[in-house]
Amino acid sequence: MTVRVVLADDQQLIRTALRMVMEEIDDLEVVGEAATGEEAVSLTEELRPDVVVMDIRMPQVDGIEATRRITAGATDTRIVVLTTFDDDDYVYGALRAGASGFLVKDMALDDIIGAVRVVASGDALLAPGVTRRLIQDFAARPGPARSRRGLTGITDREREVLTLVASGLSNAEIAAALCISVATAKTYLTRLLTKLNARDRVQLVIMAYEAGLVSVG
Repeated sequence: MTVRVVLADDQQLIRTALRMVMEEIDDLEVVGEAATGEEAVSLTEELRPDVVVMDIRMPQVDGIEATRRITAGATDTRIVVLTTFDDDDYVYGALRAGASGFLVKDMALDDIIGAVRVVASGDALLAPGVTRRLIQDFAARPGPARSRRGLTGITDREREVLTLVASGLSNAEIAAALCISVATAKTYLTRLLTKLNARDRVQLVIMAYEAGLVSVG
C-alpha cells in the first residue's frame, strides 16, 4: 500500500528535503505541500492523504489549530507533528488536538520516514515507556476535561485494559497482567479504539487520564 503524504511547513527547504527523500521510496507518495496551516487544512480536505507531516509554527493558522480542524472532520488522515521536545506547550497542545505522532526536526530522515509509516499503519508514534512519561506530564497540566460519558459502553474487562494502556504497558505486558494471550490483548485494544472513537493508543491514554481511570504520579 502506498502512503499518501501532505507536507505542511512554512520552510520550503524542509518540504523539499522531505519530498526528495520520499520520492525515492516506493511506498510513499507526496501528494501536496502547504506553507500555512490554512493550506494544510484545505489540501487535506481536497486530497484526503493518509498522513500530514505538520509543522507547528506557521503563518495564519498554526499547526496545532490545523491539526484540530483536520481531526475534527470526517477524515481518516493522521497527523505527525514536527516540533521540539523542549517546547512542551506545543507537544501537549498537539496531543489534545488529535496528533498521532511527534517528530523532532533534527531527527535523521530515515527516522522521519519510519515515523510516517508507523502512524499511517494506525499506531501512535510513542513507545510505551515514552507514553508513560509524556502523558503523565500532559495529564497534570490544566486543560478541558473530557466527559466521563466518553467511556460508556465498554465492559469491565475493557476498562481494565484501558487502565493498563494508560499506565504505559505494552500489549505483551497487558497480556501477562491479565493472564490472557497477546492476541486477546490486541483484540481488546481494537475494541476500545472502535467504541471510544479513538484514533490510536495515545488518544486512549488521554481519555483514560481525563476520565480519572489513572492518577498522575
